[in-house]
Amino acid sequence: MTTPVCTSASAAAPPYPSFTSYVRARRPLLLRTARSLTANPSDAEDLLQTALAKTYAAWERIENQRALDGYVRRALLNTRTSQWRKRRVDEFACDELPEPEPLPDDDPAERQALHDAMWRAIAKLPTRQRAMVVLRYYEDLSEAQTAEVLGVSVGTVKSAVSRALGKLREDPELGLAR
Repeated sequence: MTTPVCTSASAAAPPYPSFTSYVRARRPLLLRTARSLTANPSDAEDLLQTALAKTYAAWERIENQRALDGYVRRALLNTRTSQWRKRRVDEFACDELPEPEPLPDDDPAERQALHDAMWRAIAKLPTRQRAMVVLRYYEDLSEAQTAEVLGVSVGTVKSAVSRALGKLREDPELGLAR
């Protein structure tokens, strides 16, 4: 003999025979919809159960009985969206912070060779482009400040610097450093 687990809840809830017959008739279709919303069949069953519980609670308020499938589908979708929003992000506390591996120290001679090659490549640029590159990247001025210093528009600075950087990328001396 089986005994109900929660007798007070089943006694307090009004019985809806129409709900029971609806669930029996439409469960396979609704379960298929729930499976399309989740990757796991067990999660789909849980999702359907939750949506049906919400539908049961609102059964008296549903006026259009022909729209039940739409109501339950909306409950499935809203429930799944709520679950997705509430998903947990697992964070683990640890005693030590993970530090990145230190980069190997550069060879000062290689660094100086690259520096010299960069200045030789910049010296090959036309005077106006060279001035804009130096002001933008060595003097760390904004495009507007560079334009003001040189007495040109911001668009001119943008296009000239873009062309200059393209030339620097194509410089064969700097290609070895990549």
